[in-house]
Amino acid sequence: MLQQLPLAILLFICGGFAWVIWGISARIVVSVIGHWLIGYFAHNHGEMDNEVMDAAVQGHNVKWASYITMGESWHNNHHAYPESAILGIYENQPDPGWWALNALNNLGLVWDIVLPENLPHRHNLKALTYRAIQGKGTKAPFKCPVLSLIR
Repeated sequence: MLQQLPLAILLFICGGFAWVIWGISARIVVSVIGHWLIGYFAHNHGEMDNEVMDAAVQGHNVKWASYITMGESWHNNHHAYPESAILGIYENQPDPGWWALNALNNLGLVWDIVLPENLPHRHNLKALTYRAIQGKGTKAPFKCPVLSLIR
């Protein structure tokens, strides 16, 4: 809990107690709710593109929670490719966490990003949908056009 103290002091200096409440307390509440959403919904309800054979727990994709969980709600994708940096691997799967990683990659602060295409074939992974049968996603790191103008 002490890791919150430097941010709390900075927020208090900038805007008083209201900023501390919104910057610390509200942020933690949203994070805990997001964690709960994943723990419950993404392990019990939602679509599945893949099944991990012989796994005790299956992940499910929960589309409506993708923004508030930074893409972690694409939990079936996470269970299928746990080493992957991107979770929203198919079209129409927004992944804000991936967008942030891609931005950091463009700035040169993150490198060696692992994507589903880079992972070895899993023999215990069974494709359940047409897009999963076709193959892994194609959202490779993309260059930021604005950043290329700055450099």
